[in-house]
Order: sequence, then structure tokens, then C-alpha cells
Amino acid sequence: MSTVRPLEDRLVVKPLDAETKTASGLFLPESAKERPMQGKVVSIGPGKLLDSGERMQPGVKKGDTVLFGKYAGTEVEIKNVKHLIIRESELLGVIEG
Repeated sequence: MSTVRPLEDRLVVKPLDAETKTASGLFLPESAKERPMQGKVVSIGPGKLLDSGERMQPGVKKGDTVLFGKYAGTEVEIKNVKHLIIRESELLGVIEG
């Protein structure tokens, strides 16, 4: 599998690496790390098909850093790298700045 073109209102997101160190400087073992809740948008589908037959334009663009729920989306492996396929409605927000 070399590339994935998401359908409808789905996005391919590459999760950002989980924190390896606490705020106080302690290193976390692999088993204590939480699943990342931020990621970069890698690919975007054409948008949700409305009843009128038109497509709703996605609210995010390729390269945006987004927030999503801890268990959102479906995990897939693309070129040995973990990615998530997430519906745009599952996103919690876009990190700006």
C-alpha cells in the first residue's frame, strides 16, 4: 500500500509522537505513554456528499495540525508508519499558530 486516497469526509492523519518525558523531567516507559491526540493531516477526501448532490468543502487542509479523541478513527499502517483514517466530524479542533 503506497498511498491512500480517503473517501467522502475522511482524512488521513499522521499522529504526532507521544510525550516521552513528564513536565517534571521524568522519562516515561513505553507502557505508560498515552495514545497521541494530535496529528498532521496527510490527505483529505473530497468532502461529504450533501442531499442536493453537492460536496461540502472540508474545513481542514493538508498540513494542518488537528486534535482528535483518544479512540477516534481507524489505525492503518502506510509504508510502515502508523496513520489514522478519521471522519472530519470526529475532529475536536485545529491547532493554529
